[in-house]
Amino acid sequence: MNLLQRIEWRLYKEIKRLRLKNKNATIISSNCNGTFIYYDMRLRFLSPTINLSFDMNDYVRFLENLRWYMEQPITPYPDDRFAYPCGMLGDIEIRFNHYKTFDEAIAKWEERKRRIDWDNLFILGIDGDNCTYESLRRFDALPYKNKVIFTHIPRPEIKSAFYIPGFENESGMGVALNFKDQFLVRRYLDDFDYVSFLNRR
Repeated sequence: MNLLQRIEWRLYKEIKRLRLKNKNATIISSNCNGTFIYYDMRLRFLSPTINLSFDMNDYVRFLENLRWYMEQPITPYPDDRFAYPCGMLGDIEIRFNHYKTFDEAIAKWEERKRRIDWDNLFILGIDGDNCTYESLRRFDALPYKNKVIFTHIPRPEIKSAFYIPGFENESGMGVALNFKDQFLVRRYLDDFDYVSFLNRR
């Protein structure tokens, strides 16, 4: 990234911050897409789903009974597939991708859980992380006013779907936080106007 690109990228994000009116959104996200929106907009973390991820089928089940799951304790769940701590929230596995210890992850989860604004929820998902078509349909039926699921191919029958080009040859949505191979510095996530999305409140 050269100097011109760095300056343009910084200005791009500054303009987005100026457009943002809803600065107290609780973004419930299946992975780090929500975390980076908070970072981009320099907002306080008003969500426990920071620096972690779910299997999408678990995530949809989590959203179907969100208040109940938020009242449940998380217990350690060693998962040999991952080098980072994992836990079980009821019958749902949470992967604490960016935490060194389980105790650190739980402390942050509990701290941020208390900040949830239940009247200002924004729900993000992807059609990756093992997402089945049935989970796509169940996500679409969730009773949240503001929800979006990023898809790797067009899904016109899924009202909450937002297609992000670039992953058509994959089995599902890839890493939306990766940068595109182009002159202007943009991530795949930037195809989605998340400022307008958050301003829907």
